[in-house]
Amino acid sequence: MTKRFPFIMPLLVAITLGLAPFTPELHLLGKLHWIRGGGIGMQFMDYFDLFLHGTPWLWLFFSLIKWSGIFKIKRNLRKN
Repeated sequence: MTKRFPFIMPLLVAITLGLAPFTPELHLLGKLHWIRGGGIGMQFMDYFDLFLHGTPWLWLFFSLIKWSGIFKIKRNLRKN
């Protein structure tokens, strides 16, 4: 099944690690709202935390792009 749908693992990781902790607000969305509000009071740890929670979503995005075949590379291999 992972051969046909290689985005299953990135999807599970993005949902669990990318959104945790879930209460009172999804963690990633809370960080994005904080940055959108100016990011006043954010420290290095907060930006690193945003990176760690955002990475699974980037993995999912690139997996879906690769799976969809939008950027297929066509190679012309000539045999001599």
